[in-house]
Amino acid sequence: MDMRPMLLLPEISIFLGGMAVLLGGSFLPRTRQWVSRLIAAIACLGAAIAGAVSLFGPAQQAMSGTFAIDDATAIARIIAPLGTLIVLALASDEIAGSPRESDTYALLLFSTAGTLILAGANDLLIVAVGFLLSSIPLYGLIGVSSTPNGAEATMKAYLIGALFGIVLLGGITVLYGVSGTTLYGPLARELAGAPPGAVGLGAASVVMALMFKVGGVPGHFWIPDAAQGAGGAVAAFLTTVPKVGALIAIYRVLEIMPATLAWPLLVALLAVVSMTLGNLAAFWQSDPRRLLGWSTVSQVGYLLVPLAVVTRSDLALPALLFYLAAYVLTNLGAFAVSTAFPELRDLEEFRGLGRERPWLGAALVVLLLSLVGTPPTAVFVGKLVTAAAAWDGGVAWLAIAVFVNSVVSLFYYVRWIAPVYRSGEARASHGMGQFLPTPWSSATAIASAVAVLVLGIGAGIAWPALS
Repeated sequence: MDMRPMLLLPEISIFLGGMAVLLGGSFLPRTRQWVSRLIAAIACLGAAIAGAVSLFGPAQQAMSGTFAIDDATAIARIIAPLGTLIVLALASDEIAGSPRESDTYALLLFSTAGTLILAGANDLLIVAVGFLLSSIPLYGLIGVSSTPNGAEATMKAYLIGALFGIVLLGGITVLYGVSGTTLYGPLARELAGAPPGAVGLGAASVVMALMFKVGGVPGHFWIPDAAQGAGGAVAAFLTTVPKVGALIAIYRVLEIMPATLAWPLLVALLAVVSMTLGNLAAFWQSDPRRLLGWSTVSQVGYLLVPLAVVTRSDLALPALLFYLAAYVLTNLGAFAVSTAFPELRDLEEFRGLGRERPWLGAALVVLLLSLVGTPPTAVFVGKLVTAAAAWDGGVAWLAIAVFVNSVVSLFYYVRWIAPVYRSGEARASHGMGQFLPTPWSSATAIASAVAVLVLGIGAGIAWPALS
């Protein structure tokens, strides 16, 4: 156990980067706010590099054992900052020169710092700190759009977040009450002999509260509204990056729960309900961002599957980490297409995209098919290893649920793909030709599609590092 701050270099660099952007942006003229974006990008890139370095080091504990530095933390330190870096590219098109530009970058970095704290938390009190630090900036980010939908989404996210924050603190209080500690090592030993009812209540409360950050049932209500009402870059961020820390935090909590509890069944049920509800709700959406919001709820269901077999299969953690990387890359790319054409808020308005912008149309098809789980994309490999983990853990019905829901999801993704190669003018009355895609978002979408294919084809190279 070490108190050296350098062990927390990625988290510190992201947070200090946010402070530098917040303070420096106040003195920069609006025409030079790109400096704030550059500082934020450097902070993210530096954190990702430091995270990659820590991946090759030994597992350690920092800050008196309250923060774990292991493979899961290292992967989160790579995925989350790089995801935020992609969001910064989207934001450069959307909010460049706006009055709240530097504020947006600062909030993105603060929320990312909270995500990294959640990922490495080895103490329930640190989980609470990470939860608040990653959540509170989101409320401001959603409301930056200053639209009626954005205001409604902000209020809904805030109220639901406050409710689940109380649930989290209540669960931590119960677990502390029956164990006398919040540190995971001693907590695991004490909970083994504690009253099962109290342990079950506390554990369920903590997991349910983290479902707000994940965006799965029962904490999913705010996700579709926020995806629709927030700006494109913010919507891309909130449906991807915060999930990295929250899912790893759930993994760590479940790992220390006694075998006397039926928590695997609870997580399995949450997974099935999330993927099924998300798919059914997404089928009827016409707004592409709201569709991706409900798709996020569904994807969370798949991501929860390996968590249901944490103690039963050695594939659980590698499957979770690979799927997280694949999902973040794919979902950010899909949102990038929407951000490239901010005027288009109906699926039919993308009619003719494949003809007018063939590279962008092809990128959208690759990204949406990746979300379905079509080979040879990255999410296909993620779903495959996730189902394999469930099968290996003796929960075959959960693996079947992954397959069935993946097939069902094809139908609503095709509703977006079909207009892309359909001839005729779009509902926007002038066709796709009148809209010029924003450059950064377009490049991000195409690059993400290529990366999704490369990661899917080269999964065999990345897998040893995860396992």
